[in-house]
Amino acid sequence: MPRLCSLLTAATLCGLSSSFEYNTFDGEGHPSCYNVTAVYDARSVGEIADLVKDAARKGLQVRAGGKGHMWYDTQCSDDETVIIRTEYVNNIWDLDLDAGTVMVEAGVTFFQLAEYLHDNGANIGTGLVNWNISLGGSIAMGAHRTSLREDAVVVGGVLALDLIDGKGKIQHIERDESDDDWLAASTSLGLLGIIVKIKLRVFPETKVWAMQKTLDEDDVLDGDIYGMISPYLTANLWWWPYKRKFHWRYYDSVPVDESNQEGFQSTFSVTELEAVAARTLLDSGKYLPSSNWLMEEIFFGLWNKPNFHDKSTDKEITEWPVYGYNYDVLIGGLYPDQKPEWDYDLRGYTLELAFPVARANEMLKRVRKLFDAEAARLIFMTSTYRSGINIKFSKPHYDFLGQATYDTVDGQDWSKGTIMFDFPSYRPTVGDQKRYNEQFFTKRSTTNGVESCTV
Repeated sequence: MPRLCSLLTAATLCGLSSSFEYNTFDGEGHPSCYNVTAVYDARSVGEIADLVKDAARKGLQVRAGGKGHMWYDTQCSDDETVIIRTEYVNNIWDLDLDAGTVMVEAGVTFFQLAEYLHDNGANIGTGLVNWNISLGGSIAMGAHRTSLREDAVVVGGVLALDLIDGKGKIQHIERDESDDDWLAASTSLGLLGIIVKIKLRVFPETKVWAMQKTLDEDDVLDGDIYGMISPYLTANLWWWPYKRKFHWRYYDSVPVDESNQEGFQSTFSVTELEAVAARTLLDSGKYLPSSNWLMEEIFFGLWNKPNFHDKSTDKEITEWPVYGYNYDVLIGGLYPDQKPEWDYDLRGYTLELAFPVARANEMLKRVRKLFDAEAARLIFMTSTYRSGINIKFSKPHYDFLGQATYDTVDGQDWSKGTIMFDFPSYRPTVGDQKRYNEQFFTKRSTTNGVESCTV
């Protein structure tokens, strides 16, 4: 079978069985698997099925590899594993605007799909995930984003899917909330097989309005968080702990003729000059806390103004609100002639925890107490991520393994949805690559919830 020799790495040419590390899209030094025997670039659903059958005959584990934004250090077990990449299995077909459906293959990224749909007068609604992530991987891990009013979980837009099981057979599963097969497959973490085809719900193209306000910390911690987020198409909060401020950003649909502006958002675009300056200052923050304070001030100022350009002119947009087409405003991508921050070795660690929205105030107040406890030791907590600590939300969506499910055995009230506390922080490129005050993050990641705020 010649196509079984379409390996990515010379060390695994046909006939060799030595194992090696497989890296995330961040590259060398960022492994997601440690005992990989082969990596294949599949070009069709049929080839994926053949590869799975071959691995099954050899008794090897199989994991799918997507386009980007991959989980670090958690993709595989310790057993010998074959990686099948889906990036080139990326057809889009059968768009039916009247029925509101489209067919896609697993390797299609959100950017590819959004561009295709926009050209054909459609969009993906509030199925919001970073532009460089594949649909198959997003559905398998129950991808989410900020919405309490709409079905923001990506899998919420899936009407049917095909996956290739451990024997290499294609299993077709229709959406049915009463069917355990569907509930398992819709957030399967890849445990049931490789998702290869998806029937996805789509909507007529719309324009969207984005607005942002700066709030004092107490306005959020003592405020009506559900009331701030739930009225909008989507909304989220960015926390700046050193400044004790929040940015509150919210979005909603507007008539197409309300504005001629074509806003395009970018969270990750940087110029080389910006990247070198940021990396130099952030690296010094490993040793000097004042560098971290200054970095939060800089990032706060940058995020205070719209992180949008006009898509037609590439000119910076400087005032709120911002108007543009659905995907361009809600997600966006890269600005022309700029690169994503990780291409300049600007990377981070993150700590993400999920809680019921009903306990949102309690959780955030507990986090502030933890920050204040550090301040008592003269260690002032900062955000060294360009948009602050990301506070995201998701409408309840029932499945077996998702963050935004409900009717759980813990007895908590998830009916109002989920608040996700996502605390990214800069990963230094110097020394041991540990952060200033590393023990704070390590302790938080190894305790149950945010210490006493267990759910």
